[in-house]
Amino acid sequence: MTISPAEIEVILLSLKVAIWCVAVSFIPALLVAWLLARRDFYGKTLVTVLVHLPIFLPPVVVGYFLLVTLGNRGVIGGWLHEQFGISLIFNWKGVVAATAVMAFPFIVRALRQAIEAVDKNLEVAALTLGRSPLMVFLTITLPLIAPGILAGITLGFAKALGEFGATITFVANIPGETQTLPLAIFTLLQTPDAESALWRLVIVSVLLAFAAIALSEWLARRSQARLGGR
Repeated sequence: MTISPAEIEVILLSLKVAIWCVAVSFIPALLVAWLLARRDFYGKTLVTVLVHLPIFLPPVVVGYFLLVTLGNRGVIGGWLHEQFGISLIFNWKGVVAATAVMAFPFIVRALRQAIEAVDKNLEVAALTLGRSPLMVFLTITLPLIAPGILAGITLGFAKALGEFGATITFVANIPGETQTLPLAIFTLLQTPDAESALWRLVIVSVLLAFAAIALSEWLARRSQARLGGR
């Protein structure tokens, strides 16, 4: 199986987008997950609904909202473009934005479940011994939710690799700029005599997904074994 330079470009762009998606989403997702798991506040239900909305909305609708808000004529995107010359349209940064929005609720959900599974008494005991809330989170909560963190990262990475609808609506399908694996496969489906290239990218997609899941499981087991040995 010989992969062409154009296909390598698609694969590398997809990996680049997925890595940046997780990097951009993780800290905000962790903060939101902790807030939803450990705090009661007015409007919590509304925040929960808004966070999870991209899961239930058609991806094309999410892409349209991104176009309206982050496009060069959008509310936020227009300001960024005029003030700083930053444009998210028709480039890989826009793909990262689209995939981050779609992956965010999956990461939050995994992290929230992990935080809720941590015994609050452990955190309370550490606080009574004089630890600051930040140190309690860093030294107790964070290590205990390590498997959940890995699950969230894996879900976000996989979602970014497979994202299609929001991406093509927001930043189009431009080879070398915004064409990730799903978009390239979609293009090849409509291209005559492209079965070989199509199958190569399909196989690569399956292998990447398998590798991400296998690595996550291995790291989660190591993390659980390390925690169990304490």
